[in-house]
Amino acid sequence: MTAKVIIFDFDGTLANTIDVIVDITNRLALEFGYKQTTQGELDELKNLSSREIVKQSGISILKLPFLIKKVRAELNKEIKNIKPISEIKDVLHELSSRGHQLGIVTSNSKENIVEFLEKNEWQHLFDFVYSGTTLFGKSKIINNLIKQREINREQIIYVGDETRDIEAARKSNIKAIAVTWGFNSAEVLAQQNPDFLVSQPQELLSAVMALHTTEEMIDSYSLSNQVFLN
Repeated sequence: MTAKVIIFDFDGTLANTIDVIVDITNRLALEFGYKQTTQGELDELKNLSSREIVKQSGISILKLPFLIKKVRAELNKEIKNIKPISEIKDVLHELSSRGHQLGIVTSNSKENIVEFLEKNEWQHLFDFVYSGTTLFGKSKIINNLIKQREINREQIIYVGDETRDIEAARKSNIKAIAVTWGFNSAEVLAQQNPDFLVSQPQELLSAVMALHTTEEMIDSYSLSNQVFLN
């Protein structure tokens, strides 16, 4: 099988940062003009798309990039205390051992990601880290990655925990695997029609394998038709 380039979101997908980010955004609420989020409201937000959450928060779109930068800076102070998602390390090792190339595309800062990887001795597992300061611009980051590294889009799988991750994958014409252990609920993720929806890290292995098998069957079918027509 042809090796895949598997791109991971960071917050909520690889690292358990949700509670920390909620604490930070609540501390910054007065400064940026939006309301704080209670635990009960957080549970409700998980059933909304990323765009719906931004709209409901009441924050000005013009302030959003500045908020993201401030959150990233505050998160840098907490990164040493952030834990990996349970069981994800074994999955990363297995994907890497199968010859897949692993990378990260995130709205978190590259500095934070590198520090986290080094702290958990994961740096050897990832071939690249791409970062951007926009919530809804991940498709641009992915497209730049594809151009710079000259990757075939059919070889790429994007793994994320939010609706905006699936949206970015669709805009970039790549496969999407949604995970339910992060921010958005399984129900709202399913509404975005990812190629696979997984609830446990180990399920990533079978999802990647299934995408492999499907593509190889399509390639084989196309080739046989070409031979028949010729």
